[in-house]
Amino acid sequence: MTTPRTPRRLPRLAPAYVGALSLASAVTHHWLAPDDRERLLKRCSTNVDNLESGRWDTLATSALLMEGAMELPYALLLLAVLGHAEYAYGAWWAAGAFALGHVGATLLVYGGLRAVRTSPRTRSATDVGPSYGYHAVLGALGALLPRGAARTTAYAALLAFGVRPLLRRRPTFTDAGHLTALGLGVALGLGCERALGYRSAQ
Repeated sequence: MTTPRTPRRLPRLAPAYVGALSLASAVTHHWLAPDDRERLLKRCSTNVDNLESGRWDTLATSALLMEGAMELPYALLLLAVLGHAEYAYGAWWAAGAFALGHVGATLLVYGGLRAVRTSPRTRSATDVGPSYGYHAVLGALGALLPRGAARTTAYAALLAFGVRPLLRRRPTFTDAGHLTALGLGVALGLGCERALGYRSAQ
């Protein structure tokens, strides 16, 4: 089994974040008027127009909102993945992995969209939510599984999970962002194993 570097404690950060995200989702989708909600989501989105205008605060605010209402199965899945990361490796590690995916994938996708000609609709698209960070944490956890069949199976599942949306007839830039976040997470997990002393059973 993977050996964490810090004593295991019950997660606190993950439940607090998922709870805050669920509350924000409920407020924005049940209390705000549709026009006000749309303006809020557009203002907090990490789209090309916002980032090109220097609204770098969206790198934080976008992780606190969701385009659709938070559904219970998704909330539980997010809590399970982030909670396990926090339990096994600590709050700072879980938060760092999440931030790497959320910020790193966002900036890489932003750079890619700026390098190609995109439509005004894509440039101003609503892009909020925790999915990039979630994918990165998932990738990092997969890379820290014990070497052998468990890790190989995880890699295959993660690859299928990340590539499948890109095989659709009209993949979106967020699909590419999810695959990018997965890759960043896997790289983080491997880097932690080699450089920081996380060890997997041979």
